[in-house]
Amino acid sequence: MKRWLTLIGVVVVLILIIGGIKAMQVKKTIEGYAAMPEPQSAVSTAKAELQDWSTELPVVGSLRAVRGVDLSTELAGLVQNVSFRSGEDVREGAPLLQLVADADNARLRSLQANAELAELNVKRDKLQFEAEAISRAGFENSVATAKAAKAAVDEQRATIAKMAIRAPFAGRLGISTVNRGQYLAAGANVVTLQQLDPIYADFNLPQQQLAQLKMGETVKATIDSFPGTVFEGTISAIDPIVDTDTRNVRVQATIANPGQRLLPGMFADLRVSVGKSQQYLTLPQTAVTFNPYGETVFVVVKRGEENAPDPNLPAVLAKNQALDKVDADQRAADAAKAAAAKGEKAAAAPAAAAPVDPNAPPVPVARQVFVVTGPKRGDQVAILSGLKAGDEVVTTGQVKLRNGSRVSINNAVVPSFDANPQPKDQ
Repeated sequence: MKRWLTLIGVVVVLILIIGGIKAMQVKKTIEGYAAMPEPQSAVSTAKAELQDWSTELPVVGSLRAVRGVDLSTELAGLVQNVSFRSGEDVREGAPLLQLVADADNARLRSLQANAELAELNVKRDKLQFEAEAISRAGFENSVATAKAAKAAVDEQRATIAKMAIRAPFAGRLGISTVNRGQYLAAGANVVTLQQLDPIYADFNLPQQQLAQLKMGETVKATIDSFPGTVFEGTISAIDPIVDTDTRNVRVQATIANPGQRLLPGMFADLRVSVGKSQQYLTLPQTAVTFNPYGETVFVVVKRGEENAPDPNLPAVLAKNQALDKVDADQRAADAAKAAAAKGEKAAAAPAAAAPVDPNAPPVPVARQVFVVTGPKRGDQVAILSGLKAGDEVVTTGQVKLRNGSRVSINNAVVPSFDANPQPKDQ
């Protein structure tokens, strides 16, 4: 029996010793956590700033020459002379190609001789008609013969003119493989001619945006062949019909091309300016966080300002918060009544926060604010309400934050804030 009592006493002592050691460890752990500095979340920030915005519609389009044709022969024949070089610029009316026309020229001379003889006959018959030597019918027949001979001369001249190809307008020639002595069939392609300055940009817009379009609105074009270069033009035509399959309207812009770097068929990224320029409070798009209640941002403020009223707080969320407060107050009152009924002491109220030292440096914390966003432009988003110019807004690291979280600002790496970002070649 004594042995069992001794054993039980040893076990109790061991339990007390182990419990005391664990209690000391827990106490030290609690003291260690209490001595630790307040945790901080590293974030990057940007100042909300006002910028002048021209509302722009991003579209894609294709470049087209103002005037462009594929020159071809109207008649068949042998090439007598080629008067151009591939790729050169030519003036309007410049001779480009001549087909052999020896037989046609000979026939023209024959027809001219017939026309001259017919004119002489008309003069002779006129004198005889005035002298009443021939009838009026004979004289009129002579006049008709002279007109027919002249018409035949004009027809032959037109045929000879078709044997030569001239530039219908000034422009740049393409590549041609036609050579002297080559036989060309009627309609054979000779060379392309394109007028490059100015140049057209054709694009399509949905019918919903038709009301925003106006003749003369500015269009900015960027081409991947010339990174960093912006070509400006204006809207010069709007199609009067809407495509019934796509419900899009075709629009034409005229773009200045003095260096003739833009070529027909090029793909272009276009931005169409619509409406008047407006000032918007602007932030990087990464600063805005979306949740079921709306768009929010985190603003860096001094500790003590994180619970300031939010004018954009959604009504549903404000109502839920009010109901939660009423519910918490009711539970506290019920707990106090229950404790009084049992004769127990009510739970002590939470200790008041320690007073803030006015001489201490301000502690930066995050304050969650609801905002109303507007149009977007590249990496930028317009803030219509909820912020003011100069507010310091968190742009990255929001996932770690809640209202009142202490923050550490590190702007060594910040998100892009470009109104017209371009992909970088790797």
